Amino acid sequence: MVDIAGNCKRVMEGIANAAERSGRDPQQVKLLAATKTQSAPAVRAAVEAGVRLLGENYVQEAQAKKEIVGDVAEWHLIGHLQRNKARAAVGLFAVIQSLDNLRLARSLDREGRGQNRDVDVLVEVNLAGEGSKTGVAEEGLAPLLRDLSGLSRIRVKGLMIVPPFAEDPEASRPYFRRLRELRDSLNELGLPNVALEELSMGMTHDYQVAVAEGSTMVRVGTALFGPRSPSA
Repeated sequence: MVDIAGNCKRVMEGIANAAERSGRDPQQVKLLAATKTQSAPAVRAAVEAGVRLLGENYVQEAQAKKEIVGDVAEWHLIGHLQRNKARAAVGLFAVIQSLDNLRLARSLDREGRGQNRDVDVLVEVNLAGEGSKTGVAEEGLAPLLRDLSGLSRIRVKGLMIVPPFAEDPEASRPYFRRLRELRDSLNELGLPNVALEELSMGMTHDYQVAVAEGSTMVRVGTALFGPRSPSA
């Protein structure tokens, strides 16, 4: 059996060590458990071990799991969201981390108005231009943020990235660094409803590099729950 509690402890220690080595306060970095395909008992075990943020890739999977696990932690959507799932997503998630286009944002804004709630989002950025991944390109980021600032129920809280996978975690560093630089420069625009506080970057293989480059939230799955099955 996977020692989820022990794994959570080790990852939290890894975050703290990486933060301290780079002169940061470990309390500035949050651990989000990426729970795709994980069972409700496994998710509950992570919560019992101190995890307070849960990230799901699919609306339907989150709905089923949340009914069992409940609101014991904050649920985030970290996978691609289709516009026809906007209503359910607004009701389910505290934060939608994968916003990357204005059409989806308008759907979320409309649902936010209908449900009388603000919709907290992170904008997903695709710095490498990978065709297989979602995310707005760097040159489209500032124009998108300007458009988002005009939507009454959208609150842009930060940026998210999934850099190209490489065995060497150091290969992710330039992408993490560039995202931090973009966050800092775009905050200077002073756009309404846009306060880029969060940098959601870093996963199991490169989260310590991400912390060193300014991540405020790492999304970790395998290091907590063990490898997913090949079919997952």
